[in-house]
Amino acid sequence: MIHTALARKYRPNRFSELVGQEHIASGLTGAVANNRVAHAYLLTGPRGVGKTTAARILAMSLNCAQRSEESGEPCGQCESCSGIWSGHANLDVVEIDAASNRGVEDARDLRERAMYAASGADRHKVYIVDEAHMLTREAWNALLKILEEPPPNVVFVFATTEPQKIANAAAPVMSRLQRFDFKSIGPRSIESRLAYVVEAEGLKADAAAIELLARSAEGGMRDALSALDQVVAFGDGTITVDRTRDALGLISDELFQQLLEIVVQRRHSDVFPFVARLVESGADLSEFVKGAGEMLRSLLNALLGGEPEVFRAAIEKVVAEENIVAGDVLRMVRLLGAAESNVRRSTNARLHVEALVLQWTMLDRTVQLDELLAGLGATDSRPVPTKKKTEPPSSRRAVSETTAKDEKASAAAPIPSAPARDKDSLTLEEVRASWAKILDTVGTNSRMLREALSQATAESVEQGVVGLSTAEQGVQLEGLNRGLKTIGEAITRITGAPVEVKVISSPEQPGATPPARLDEASDKDQRLKNYREKDPTLDAAVDALGLELME
Repeated sequence: MIHTALARKYRPNRFSELVGQEHIASGLTGAVANNRVAHAYLLTGPRGVGKTTAARILAMSLNCAQRSEESGEPCGQCESCSGIWSGHANLDVVEIDAASNRGVEDARDLRERAMYAASGADRHKVYIVDEAHMLTREAWNALLKILEEPPPNVVFVFATTEPQKIANAAAPVMSRLQRFDFKSIGPRSIESRLAYVVEAEGLKADAAAIELLARSAEGGMRDALSALDQVVAFGDGTITVDRTRDALGLISDELFQQLLEIVVQRRHSDVFPFVARLVESGADLSEFVKGAGEMLRSLLNALLGGEPEVFRAAIEKVVAEENIVAGDVLRMVRLLGAAESNVRRSTNARLHVEALVLQWTMLDRTVQLDELLAGLGATDSRPVPTKKKTEPPSSRRAVSETTAKDEKASAAAPIPSAPARDKDSLTLEEVRASWAKILDTVGTNSRMLREALSQATAESVEQGVVGLSTAEQGVQLEGLNRGLKTIGEAITRITGAPVEVKVISSPEQPGATPPARLDEASDKDQRLKNYREKDPTLDAAVDALGLELME
């Protein structure tokens, strides 16, 4: 005995049985019950969500002698309903595959057949055209007149996954059709339907296995039932997660958990062995990329206070350890989007996967603006709210060895404090002569503030007030202003004179050039300008040869 596929056996034969398409069911049953059926419909949406099924149920309703007058539902049991639902030959209901009948001659034949009356006065001729986007422009033009003025009791139903192709090929046709957009079916609705089918078939399945089947269907009920059929045929006994993964060729959760650990802990050296294990297991790299996207989405949801949908244990551990922030995950998602098409199309998908995971492990930690300002003025008396994040060990190792040695040398040999003296005795020449020591002292508190101060110049010293001039803008200038107290303490330590520090000239002062707007283009121009100012040879070569300086 030939087995009937679950997708066919449990195909709805009433509008009320359409899963996740309540808005479609309400519209079509209302049209039938109120005798307001249009002469042409366009049913659009993803594959496997019920477009052709809805077209058949509509044909059943229009030709069912026992349909409900109140709801417009067909009985689903009479000879007419059974023949239409099963797809058997019917004089009044014709299904056409536009993929193989797409030319102008096929359209003319359809037009001529539509001119003949239905088999009974109370019946309708219904033409269901599947994959309608495959019809040529000439075929649509041949149908245009009959769609505008159809014969009595003739209904056309066009089903397609790509309505934009119809709009591009035959825009005038769209205004002659009533359009119904089908939605992707939610995972919960698919789970509920799968649980019903499992019970009806006398099977046993773990809840986690049904959840995995629903998730892998990507919104298509037909795909979910086909996958269930495949898993059932894979073996006997209870349907488990492992059995489902083996039957469908899905990648195990353990591999994604290993991936998460490698990325969060910045284990660059483990990337190539990990991808090698992935390839040796026979995993589809396109499926791996899709699963990695689900992992990142679940991680991002957890970092923002939600509940992770997949890989819960591993993600909750990562969130608790605070080794990654939402900004890092967003950057990983952007890299994934850029690499996804390469993985799907390239003949060397493995290389693109390895490069993608390496990029993830080598990402510097995202720094918030308030953390940056706090670093520039670390000892400022004004508090800056920050959330402490523990950087992974490999991120800390990214600091250059030279910088680390300099910091150790500074800590080992601190700069001695000068004897106290009167503030009025301090001179501008003395401050300028001690400028290198002042910079080093500031650098022991904040390297960022030292960098900002190194771009400033001492312009005046009057009655214990040191005036600074700087050309810095934006964040650097803000950080300098926030660190004035720290700079004053450094000057006092080096010179012995108690002082205050003020910025007496900057682009924000009256009469000065206003700061440029902080954007990517202006920031790049400023950096290139600084390169030319620091290297006279480079500057002369650019002017002499008419070169365009690139970063």
